[in-house]
Amino acid sequence: MKTERIILGIDPGTTIMGYGLILQKNNQISLIRMGVLKLNKLGNQALKLKRIFERTLELINEYHPDELAIEAPFFGKNVQSMLKLGRAQGVAMAAALYKNIPIFEYSPKKIKQSITGNGNASKEQVASMLQRLVQLDEQPEYFDATDGLAAAVCHYFQGKTGSQEKSYKGWGAFLAQNPDRLK
Repeated sequence: MKTERIILGIDPGTTIMGYGLILQKNNQISLIRMGVLKLNKLGNQALKLKRIFERTLELINEYHPDELAIEAPFFGKNVQSMLKLGRAQGVAMAAALYKNIPIFEYSPKKIKQSITGNGNASKEQVASMLQRLVQLDEQPEYFDATDGLAAAVCHYFQGKTGSQEKSYKGWGAFLAQNPDRLK
């Protein structure tokens, strides 16, 4: 296993996209950056997706992550919300695939379990634990930022055991693992 890597974590959203970047050196992690992309002023769904793609590429070009960890959309009652989240996730994944960055997808429950030991933890509990893990001075204004960071830290923890939920190393691998998405 590589002794140094940068992991970009993304919490996809169509109103706010959260992201966090960590540096792993040997068995230590440190925060590089975390933040949010606010999309609420863009009224058109297509423009929001375009902006998510652009911002993800900007982060990739600036920080050169080795891997992308992304939160998978969860199955909720609102089908329209899930569809929008899936699209947001898809364009972020497309940006990483465009730059040949391996993608690792984790369920929200898996991320919470990895960070706090409780798959039903609150966003506040996840943020509080992240403060200790990467020495955050204070919690950010939006939990979307800590959710993005949590995806990256979850991937770091999963990498230590050699397991992850889903990963894609390119368009061919993605399509081979998701033939139903070709429709």
